[in-house]
Amino acid sequence: MAPASAAPASAAPASAAPASAAPASAAPASAAPASAAPASGRPAPPGPARPAPPAPGHPGPGADGGLRPVGERRVWPRSFADRLTTPLPGLRAYARLAREGVFRPGPEGLRGIPDLPCRPGPLPDLAPGTACVTWAGHASWIVRTGGLTVLTDPVWSRRILATPPRMTPVGIRWADLPPVDAVVISHNHYDHLDAPTLRRLPRHTALFVPAGLGRWCRRRGFTRVTELDWWEAAELDGVRFDFVPAHHWSKRSLIDTCRSLWGGWILTDTRSATPHKVYFAGDSGYGHWFAEIGRRHPGIDLALLPIGAYAPRWWLCDVHTDPEEAVQACRDVGARRMAPMHWGTFVLSAEPVMEPLHRTRAAWDRAGLDRGDLWDLPVGGSRAW
Repeated sequence: MAPASAAPASAAPASAAPASAAPASAAPASAAPASAAPASGRPAPPGPARPAPPAPGHPGPGADGGLRPVGERRVWPRSFADRLTTPLPGLRAYARLAREGVFRPGPEGLRGIPDLPCRPGPLPDLAPGTACVTWAGHASWIVRTGGLTVLTDPVWSRRILATPPRMTPVGIRWADLPPVDAVVISHNHYDHLDAPTLRRLPRHTALFVPAGLGRWCRRRGFTRVTELDWWEAAELDGVRFDFVPAHHWSKRSLIDTCRSLWGGWILTDTRSATPHKVYFAGDSGYGHWFAEIGRRHPGIDLALLPIGAYAPRWWLCDVHTDPEEAVQACRDVGARRMAPMHWGTFVLSAEPVMEPLHRTRAAWDRAGLDRGDLWDLPVGGSRAW
């Protein structure tokens, strides 16, 4: 979640990095003990100067489109700060934030907590040849496609660093998950990379992570870690994992700002006659990269897009889309459907808790889009196609 700014291309105005942007603490907040890997899992397989922003058509790293081997170890630069297109917040920005005191919604904004849509339950059965997404809350999804079960930014913990406990429970109990084949991580902020949750996984689970984050994962015992740069891809059992740009940043401690990359993922079932294609945006500010993603990856069936944690706007505009921008981003990438996320789970910013959903629905209607294509799921809700 944490703000600041980053990513490809010409950026939005220069704002800063928000509260739960990996505050000044070290190591994983939730790096509390954890139980070892549970039964969920299949048998182990064998054996700065600010740069000029790139132009909209800039090929970017990994532009050759070739597949990288799963589990490949690579050498990365010490910092990805050259991917930032607006400066990180300085002392004046932090002083203003402290002075205005707008870290959280007021009492009126919190009154909507009982109205947050939440229907936890088991996963529905999946018919052959179909794909399904289930919202576990925040940016955590269970994506079932091409015969694989993939988790996005899994956070099953009750709370994360520097925030109150969850407003809504996790949408599905960990014990009710099918064997997890792969995990994708968008970036290393605490509300997206949760150490206690990852410790529940078998260590041979395939992890697909941004460039520079592999060492963190391998230190925790994971043996199949694939790090990718923007526009690179890898394939696992017929499902292709493409890493695409986002406008964000990374940080987990006082000394690791932008040491790893950030981005979104496109999952494509390559073996189906009509491939299912899901875009998971992670965290991002709005910009031309969405149109570029759509140009390079046409035919996206479903875009999982963040709609919350956007206020105060001057602080978060560079790194988090607001509801109206999320709807426009869905149109830019050319997705047939949109499922909102990154709201209704953790209190990370100042907007009223129900406002993101109301504004998203209103923006969708104003754009003249079919309401049936807005999959505004409750926590625990699923949709298949």
